[in-house]
Amino acid sequence: MVVQEPGTYELVTEDPPEPGPGEVAVRVAAAGICGSDRELVEGTRPAAFVRYPIVPGHEWSGVVAATGPGVEPRLTGRPVVGEGFRNCQVCDRCREGAANLCSAGYDETGFTRPGAFADTLVLPARLLHVLPDGADLRAAALLEPAAVAAAAVLSARVEPGERIAVVGAGTLGALCLRMLSLSSPAGLAVTDPRAGRADTALACGATRFESGPLPAGGYDVVVETAGAAGTAATAIALARRGGRVVLTGIPGQASAVDPVAIVGGRLTVTGVFGAPPAAWTHAVRLFAAGLLDPGPLVTHELDLAEFGRAMDLLRGTDGDVGKVLLRP
Repeated sequence: MVVQEPGTYELVTEDPPEPGPGEVAVRVAAAGICGSDRELVEGTRPAAFVRYPIVPGHEWSGVVAATGPGVEPRLTGRPVVGEGFRNCQVCDRCREGAANLCSAGYDETGFTRPGAFADTLVLPARLLHVLPDGADLRAAALLEPAAVAAAAVLSARVEPGERIAVVGAGTLGALCLRMLSLSSPAGLAVTDPRAGRADTALACGATRFESGPLPAGGYDVVVETAGAAGTAATAIALARRGGRVVLTGIPGQASAVDPVAIVGGRLTVTGVFGAPPAAWTHAVRLFAAGLLDPGPLVTHELDLAEFGRAMDLLRGTDGDVGKVLLRP
């Protein structure tokens, strides 16, 4: 599925790409679709973060079909997921483990390099995370957003017995709830205006769901996952003095945040952009250990040819629409 330019996409047939030195070819099992893919189609993604024409698809799972020169042949046939950022490995940020902040410039599968809305995906073997044999590849397709959730949770430095709030109960919020619940919090509340998200949030470990506001200043840790106008300010208002706030969402418009609330409240505010390798490793380990199962968050599975319908589902406001997967 190729997005030629904003507003124009088509299903094309090409010869499968061959892996080069240090690369693998992965037979795609499933690929998730998210808001950033909608931005590609609608042309609202910032120009620095997209290169047209582009095959989208940065959330995926699959099986290694072929290995290029210099890659261990025994990888063939193994179930895998993979990191999206094509980092340089030599800059200061890469060397300190923050490959998602690579100084060589932004380069990511599904945005500047061909992604997983295709039969076959080629990427550097060093970006792979090998899954256990027999892994549920349907659920594993959500390990990319799970890695972002892991980055947020690790940044929050949660301790047992703390009071935690999550702003937003979409896919990312639900994954954060599941991981945060593993830390034995005294309370795990979530707010989302979509009341239909309540059952999913509670199943993921939330102890309280509100479609309206939560008590201001009542939480040790707040994780914002919604990326809507005003949700960053909401998250900051929920934190107690001296609390910690993690922001993961990027709103489509400028969003004001009161520095007095941050400075006067002596808050620690952390931003998350994508996921570094350590967060990927954390998410994959939880998945392999059976402590994280993203599968129940999938509500729709469509053929790749139904890309247009998937986009319509993504644009809707139906609380019954969770993660949409595309199958090649």
